[in-house]
Amino acid sequence: MAFGSAQPYDTGFRQQLRDISAKRLAVLYVLLFFPCLIHATATHSGQRLVIVTSFPEQMTGVFKTAFEQRNPGSMVEIISKKTSAGLKYLDENRNSVDLFWVSAPDAFEVLKKKGMLKRYRPQAEGIPRRLSGYPVNDPDGYYSGFAAAGYGVMWNRDYLQTRHLAAPREWIDLTRPEYQGHIGLSAPSRSGTTHLTVEAILQLRGWQRGWALIKAMAANAKTITVKSGDVPAGVASGEFGIGIVIDFYGLMTKAEGAPVEFTYPAETVLVPANIAILEEAPRPELAERFIEFLLSPQGQQLLLKPEISRLPIRPATYLENDLPDYFPRPYSARELGAHVAFDVLKSRRRYNVVNSLFDVMISYRLDELRAAMASVQRAETLIQSTHQPHPDLAGAVARARDLINRIPIDELTAGDPHFAARFTQKRKKATDVVTGRQAEIENSWDTFILDNYRKAKAIVDSALPPE
Repeated sequence: MAFGSAQPYDTGFRQQLRDISAKRLAVLYVLLFFPCLIHATATHSGQRLVIVTSFPEQMTGVFKTAFEQRNPGSMVEIISKKTSAGLKYLDENRNSVDLFWVSAPDAFEVLKKKGMLKRYRPQAEGIPRRLSGYPVNDPDGYYSGFAAAGYGVMWNRDYLQTRHLAAPREWIDLTRPEYQGHIGLSAPSRSGTTHLTVEAILQLRGWQRGWALIKAMAANAKTITVKSGDVPAGVASGEFGIGIVIDFYGLMTKAEGAPVEFTYPAETVLVPANIAILEEAPRPELAERFIEFLLSPQGQQLLLKPEISRLPIRPATYLENDLPDYFPRPYSARELGAHVAFDVLKSRRRYNVVNSLFDVMISYRLDELRAAMASVQRAETLIQSTHQPHPDLAGAVARARDLINRIPIDELTAGDPHFAARFTQKRKKATDVVTGRQAEIENSWDTFILDNYRKAKAIVDSALPPE
């Protein structure tokens, strides 16, 4: 009986021993293997390259795959942001991103001024010092050109033919009344490429005449798209017939078989698209390797893939390939970009001011701008079609155009660093709220613009004969 009564106790004791042994083994396992796990995780994290870019996935995906194949153990993480949104993202995440990869050089100047870029001079051979008179790389070594980038007009052949519209060739063509409602464009605050197009027109034509042209083109817009990539998509689908785009959008869409064409206006710029390492990049050596690959013969060759259709910065790449006739050759087409000496520092100084001006005058008052300009175009068409003098109507048109073309600030003010420093907040739509001095300035602009557009329309409408 004594033996039999002790058996439950003995069984429980053995179970306790087993439990204690299991716990000790678990602790021993953690002590032995957890440091290895930490090391493996850290090693893997050290091979993760983070890139903020505005380029489409069909381009970045190709380079991501190619780079990872050439660098076993590395992983490229792509963070897709429009240029302006990318700048804001980097302000908030500067120590977690390795590379900034977009087209517009003025965006890099914004980061450079803030001390956010790391100096790096690539070792790749065969890269020229200048492109159409413009430095390929930042003279101070903070960002590097990897492709040529031009800006122009694309159109849908079928769309224009169905509506008996001629293909536009120059920016001024887009102001003609027959294109009313047939144009798509993005806003410079949403697209670095659109910003560069707007800035190039302002620099070539001057502040007053440049904005007059930009307003007249925008008045013919069917829509201002949320992002620049929506413009070529809209042209290809026939949502609208004409789009203001960077060259590779037109070339890529054509290569995909869409019935589209692309041309460079004489008043355009040809500048490098760029890449830069962030000053606080967690993995600068891996970032350097990516830049060297991008500039290598193999990397430059990838730019010619139809789904990318970018212009390599390396001249030999054009000679080594049998390119389609429509594909631009920037080093042999000497006239391309020759009419605009782009001042990237001027663009940097007023970057956010130009974005805000465009949105207040055009994006957020597009209906009022279109209505005022439609009345002007109707009056001008009447004057031209009757072949008779209409002094009162002509005078009304002149006064209306003057009102439409007025700008709330002059060029000197726009470039003043103290004034420009007030523009730190970005609106995605008109109803978004900004605060402080920026809000006061933008509200005063809006009152000024809205009053002028309404007055312009009223002046012309009162002078037009009854329909």
